[in-house]
Amino acid sequence: MMSNSRKNSRQNCHRNVFEGLSVGTDEPRLVEEYIDAHDFTANTCEAIRNDLRKFTRWFTSANAEPLRFSRVTVRDVVDFRRHLHEEKQQAVATCNRALVTIRRLFHFLAQTGSLISNPAEQVKELRKTELPPEGLVRTTVRKLLRQVELQGDIRGNAIFHLLLYTGARVGDVVNLELHDLMVGVKSGHAVFRHGKGRKERSVPLALECRKALSAYLDVRPPCESEHVFIGERGPLSADGIQALCRKYSALIGERLHPHAFRHTFAKKFLENNGNDLTALAMLLGHSNIQTTARYAQKDQTALAAAAENLNY
Repeated sequence: MMSNSRKNSRQNCHRNVFEGLSVGTDEPRLVEEYIDAHDFTANTCEAIRNDLRKFTRWFTSANAEPLRFSRVTVRDVVDFRRHLHEEKQQAVATCNRALVTIRRLFHFLAQTGSLISNPAEQVKELRKTELPPEGLVRTTVRKLLRQVELQGDIRGNAIFHLLLYTGARVGDVVNLELHDLMVGVKSGHAVFRHGKGRKERSVPLALECRKALSAYLDVRPPCESEHVFIGERGPLSADGIQALCRKYSALIGERLHPHAFRHTFAKKFLENNGNDLTALAMLLGHSNIQTTARYAQKDQTALAAAAENLNY
């Protein structure tokens, strides 16, 4: 049986996707059928919503007609990709994500007989130079943790330590419940039960992380919810984590984003553990080690330094 939170995620995904936009009468229903046929996370739902709104706005402007999926051509998809990349100057990853969203939706509609064919099937994604995701430098991490201590922010300290020492996603943090934590003097672990693809993983907790979590659990406000992190109105939400990052971004004068902590953990783990990609993949919950391998790649500065060392 689907949980209430899962139902809400789906409802939020297709709710008002086309609000204020010009579309045919069947399009909202077809998107709802697509969403209901898949087990998307709330973040994936939001990405689908944004990509479809982008495509709808472009289609109606470029073709001077409402969006009807049956009227979308290969040329439309190619021109939309070009619009995002060349006119909007959006990142290659952002353009490719929008293209994949459209391709998967149309593939589903073609499979279920709502479309004759998938016009996005043959449109290739843009090529990009793969560089390792950027994490936080050590000075930024130190500045952040000092500021958290100066603020006396015990909950914020626990959250940032959890992000830095486990590579947790925002969803992992907000869904973490008390019974998912084992915090001891000599060891500890956190069980993240709601990862991508509904995968569950257990991640060990380093001493500094256990100390921060223990300090928070000692002062955690009473609440009927089993969620570990509590906000003013109940369990802390993903928006609450974002707000925490914005608060400390302003305080330390550097941009903080929740996912940057995951990248920081991954790069630091590889540095300290001989580039052990297999172990990192298990900790991050990656099913494909090629996804993890991004973190082992060198950045442009390191590549330039390596090139300078060439000697014939």
